[in-house]
Amino acid sequence: MKLGVNIDHIATLRQARQTNEPDPVAAAAIAERAGADGITIHLREDRRHIQDRDLAILRQTVTTRLNLEMGLNSEIIDIALRAQPDQVTLVPERRQEITTEGGLDAVKELTRLKKQLPKFRAAGIRVSLFIEPTAAQIAAAAKTGAEFVEFHTGAYANAYPHEAAMRTELNRLVEGVNLAFAAGLRVNAGHGLTYHNVAPIAAIPAVEELNIGHSIVARAVLTGLDQAVREMKALLQ
Repeated sequence: MKLGVNIDHIATLRQARQTNEPDPVAAAAIAERAGADGITIHLREDRRHIQDRDLAILRQTVTTRLNLEMGLNSEIIDIALRAQPDQVTLVPERRQEITTEGGLDAVKELTRLKKQLPKFRAAGIRVSLFIEPTAAQIAAAAKTGAEFVEFHTGAYANAYPHEAAMRTELNRLVEGVNLAFAAGLRVNAGHGLTYHNVAPIAAIPAVEELNIGHSIVARAVLTGLDQAVREMKALLQ
C-alpha cells in the first residue's frame, strides 16, 4: 500500500500569517525522507493554501511523485499542463467549503471530462477522478478514459466511532473497488482518514494508494512531521 502525503495544511499554517513558513516545499522533502510514496497538493482557485510558487518549486524538487488535485477550471488546467505534475486528480471545488465535500459528479461532468482528459494524456500526465464509490459514478469514470479513480472515504470516516455504520461504509467501498477493478480502473482512496480508522481501508487489496493530509499534519504539530509520516506509513503495512 502506497502513501500519498497531502501537504496542503502546511501551507494553511503559512497563509494564516501570510509569511514564508512553514514551507510546504521543505515539508515535502521531510515526508519523502520518512517514506512517503508521493506528495499531493491542491491548487485551488482561491489559493487559500497552496500557491503557484509552491507548485513550480515542488515540480522541481519532489523525487517520488507529484499529484496535483484541481477543479475543472480553465486557468488551473492551463497551469497544470505547464507544470507537468506526474498526476492530476480532478475534484469538485466550491468557494464556501472548508475542504472538498464529496466526490466529483462524473455523470454530470462526463462531457467536460471527455473533452479535457485528452489534454492531460497528450502531455503524459495520468488522470485520477475523485468520486463516490457508486456504480453510476464508476461507470461514468470508465467512459472518460481516466486511468485511476480515488474513492471519497468521507462517509466512512464520519461514521467513526460507530462500528456498524463504519462496516456499512467499508462494505460500500469494497463493492466500489470491485466494480472499478472490473471496469479497468485502478483505485486510490482518501479523505478523512486518520490514525484511528485507516487500517481497514489499507487492508482492501486492490486499493493502491491512500492520500492523507490533515491527520498527518495534525500529528506532526505534536510529534514532528518525520515521525508522523513514519507512523502512518507503518499502519499501511
